Amino acid sequence: MSWASVNKMNYICKSLAAIGENVEIISASMISSKGNFPKRTEKLADGITLKLFSAYKWGNIFQKCWALFHATIVLFFYLLFHVKRGEKILVYHSLAYMRTLKWARFFKRFQIILEVEEIYGDVTQNEKTVKQEFSFFKKASAYIFPTQLLNEKINIKNKPYCIIHGTYNVEKPIGEKWNDGRIHCVYAGTFDPRKGGVAAAAAAAQFLNSNYHIHIIGFGSENDKKLLINTIEEVQKKSDCIVTYDGLFSGDEYIRFIQSCDIGLSTQNPEAQFNDTSFPSKVLSYLANGLRVISIRIKALETSAVNDLLYYYNKNDSKAIAQAIKSIDMSKSYDSRTKIEELDEQFKKDIKQMIEDL
Repeated sequence: MSWASVNKMNYICKSLAAIGENVEIISASMISSKGNFPKRTEKLADGITLKLFSAYKWGNIFQKCWALFHATIVLFFYLLFHVKRGEKILVYHSLAYMRTLKWARFFKRFQIILEVEEIYGDVTQNEKTVKQEFSFFKKASAYIFPTQLLNEKINIKNKPYCIIHGTYNVEKPIGEKWNDGRIHCVYAGTFDPRKGGVAAAAAAAQFLNSNYHIHIIGFGSENDKKLLINTIEEVQKKSDCIVTYDGLFSGDEYIRFIQSCDIGLSTQNPEAQFNDTSFPSKVLSYLANGLRVISIRIKALETSAVNDLLYYYNKNDSKAIAQAIKSIDMSKSYDSRTKIEELDEQFKKDIKQMIEDL
């Protein structure tokens, strides 16, 4: 599970606690590089507890097989003996334990609220995986989706559902803006060239003048970083716009850096199949920090609750990105934080109603 997914599930759990639900988070951890860990239970917040099963060292092939087998068996028997018939469980969609959940549900008939971020088979272009996923989707009693489009694709029997694009946590201002007279744009995310986003963001600098500065922050393999730095060096030779690779940030450092900028860039390949159903997590991160957001025009965003806050470009090239950047009038008032606060309140109402409808 990615950090964006972890943050989203944490937010959903906090929202459930806020509407009066008692939440027990179950983690069937399968790996540990440092050694074996005993099971334990921790209180994370009022109404939220975390139950960790014992985890075993992930080393040689025998240890891996045992760790996987143990995690599967422990999860299965926990569901069998600790979950009541008809009880509601919230499940993050994962290929790892679909079969375990299907068998446990067969015996106990609990209700699954399935949180689906994307159809993994679409991402990997594996038809067999897609069929397995849709077979699992049918077992759910309700769904949580990031987009309305994904609901239309999966929820063919119109079961109870709610939409949440990501985490609706508004970040208070803690960062100071750059004081150099430039408009600062930031791309925050993966450097994977298959996504097509980071290179396009950096290359947009060649169509901008000295009034702009493009920052690149995020993560990738060493080879991905080398390709990015080479791209930046080549682009910088052709433009008065400054473009820099600023590293990887997390926590408050990430928030401060994001808030120091004016425009967030959500650049990606619009032809990828998963774009129609998955929601770019960086969009909400930018909005929660008060930034204006530029994105390629995709249906998942156009049909979202934040559509009116976004600035789109229509053609997947760097010149179109630069034109979108230049089209933004920074003197006009803009308040994305208020919208995120409204979505936070609406989600709590929606998930409460969904649970009542089961």
